[in-house]
Amino acid sequence: MINDIKVELEKGECSLGIEFGSTRIKAVLIDSKNNSIASGNYDWNNKNIDGIWTYESDEILEGLRECYSSLKTSVLTKYGIRLHTFKAMGVSAMMHGIIAVDKDNQLLTPFRTWRNNITAVESKELTELFDYPIPQRWTIAHLYKLIKEGVDLSKMDYASTLSGYVHRLLTDKKVIGIGDASGMFPIEGIDYKPDSLKKFDKILKDSGYNYSINEIFPKVLVCSDLAGTLTKDGAQLLDPSGELVEGIPFCPPEGDAETGMVATNSVAPRCGNVSAGTSVFSMIVLEKPLTKNYDKLDLVTTPEGHSVAMAHSNNCTSEYDSWIALFKEMIGDLKLDVSTPQLYDYLLNKALDGSKNCKGLLTYPYVSGEHGTGFSEGRPLVIKNDIKEFNLSNFMRAELFASLCAMRVGLDILFEDEGVSVDKIVGHGGFFKTKNVGGLIMSAATHNKVEVLGDAGEGGAFGIAVLASYVVNKKDKEKLGDFLNNEVFSEGESFTFMAEQDDIDGFNEYYHRYLDGLVIERSAVDNF
Repeated sequence: MINDIKVELEKGECSLGIEFGSTRIKAVLIDSKNNSIASGNYDWNNKNIDGIWTYESDEILEGLRECYSSLKTSVLTKYGIRLHTFKAMGVSAMMHGIIAVDKDNQLLTPFRTWRNNITAVESKELTELFDYPIPQRWTIAHLYKLIKEGVDLSKMDYASTLSGYVHRLLTDKKVIGIGDASGMFPIEGIDYKPDSLKKFDKILKDSGYNYSINEIFPKVLVCSDLAGTLTKDGAQLLDPSGELVEGIPFCPPEGDAETGMVATNSVAPRCGNVSAGTSVFSMIVLEKPLTKNYDKLDLVTTPEGHSVAMAHSNNCTSEYDSWIALFKEMIGDLKLDVSTPQLYDYLLNKALDGSKNCKGLLTYPYVSGEHGTGFSEGRPLVIKNDIKEFNLSNFMRAELFASLCAMRVGLDILFEDEGVSVDKIVGHGGFFKTKNVGGLIMSAATHNKVEVLGDAGEGGAFGIAVLASYVVNKKDKEKLGDFLNNEVFSEGESFTFMAEQDDIDGFNEYYHRYLDGLVIERSAVDNF
C-alpha cells in the first residue's frame, strides 16, 4: 500500500484540495482511489478591526504557503517523497463576504467575511429589488454597502469570495464554482440571474461607475468544467522552494457549503448535511422550489447547480471552545496530564448526563451577530435561574443546544412551513469530532436521523480534493453523484444516531426558552 502511494506521488497521480476555514487552512491529498493519504494545516482566526470581521491579506498568503509547506513535510516524513506535481488541484473557502481588488490584486477595502452582519438595510433593499432573498453575508450585499458608504471603487477590477480570489492568484483565471457563486448573487440556471444583473448595473451606473457586474464578478462554472491551470507565478506563490511545477489542472473554486455536500455525499434531492464548526449550517437539496422567499434561508446550489436551501447560523462552537480553553488553563496551572482531545471528549460527554431540557440554564453563544434572530452583533451570555441545577453536565448540554438554536429557526421554515423531507442528515465538522455526542445532540436539534462519517472533522478540504479528482477522472458525462457513489463512498466507516423522543422534547423545551429569552440578549447588546 505504501509503495503504491509512493509511485502515485512520484508520477503526480494524486489530487490536492486546500480549504480556507474559519479557524484553520487545511490541505488534503488524496490518491487515485480518492482516499486521504496526507494533510497539512495552518491555524488562523478572524479579527474584528474597526467593526469589521476580517483576515489580513498578508495572512491569507502566508497561511496558504504555510499550509502547503506543512503538507510537504507530512508527505516527506510519511512517504519519503518530495512533492512536485499533482493530477489536479482545487481551492475552497468559507462562503460569502467580499474581496475587492484592483488590477494589481491590491485590496480596495479590508476583506469582509461571512461573519459581518452589517448589511441589514442593503439586504432588505436588494431582496425587494431582485424579488429574491439576499442574505446579509452575500457578496452583492457587501458590494452595495461599500457603494453606499462612498468607498472609492473606481479602480475595482475584480470582486469575489475568498475561494475565487485565491484561485485567481494561482491560475490567473477569474472564475467561480456555481455553488460559491450562489452565495454572491442570485442564480438562474447555471449563471447569474439576468434581470438582477440589469437592475444592479443601473445602481452602478447611477453611482458613477462605468463597469457592469459581469465585468468584475468571476465567470460561473459547474464542477465538470476545467477552471484553468497552475501558473508559474502561482506555483512560486504556493511553494517558494521552486519544487512545484506549473500546468496542474484546477477544478472550479468552491464554497465550504458545497465541499461539505461533496464530503458527505449529499448532492442529490432529499439529501441533507450539517456543517458545524465556527458557524453551523444545514444544506437540504430540494425536490421542488420553495413556495416563497424567506429572509432566514439562503437559496444556493450544489456544485452541479441543483437548488439547495441553506439554514445558516453565524455562531456554533466558538463560545464553548472558549470555555473549554478556560478549563484547559486551569488544568495546566494544576499541572495535570490531560490532553486537549481528552478534555473535549470528557466535557462533551458530560452533556449526555445533563437534564433533557438543561433545566435552570439558558446560554447564547453570540460571539458575533446572528441574522436569523435579528442581531447585527452579539454578546455571549450564560443565564441561570436555579442554582441547584447549575452543574457541569447541564452547562455543557446548554452550550451544545444553544449552538444549534439559530439554525433551527431556518429548519422550522423548511420542515414545518414548507413540508420538506430528508432521508437522513450527514454531519461533518469540528462539532462531530466526539461523534456520539455531536450525532445525538444534532439529531435532537434537527429531529432527524444523523449520520456521521468516520473522518467527520476534516470534510471540506477532502471535499474540494474530490472535486479536483472528479474534473480529471470522471468518465464521459458521469454525474457528480454517480462519481461519489461509485468512486468515493462505495466503502467507508459511518455512524448513525437517532435521538430518543425525550431528547427531542428536551431540545424543543430549551429552544422555546431560547426564543423567549432573546429579549435578554437584546438588552445585553444594547447596553454593554
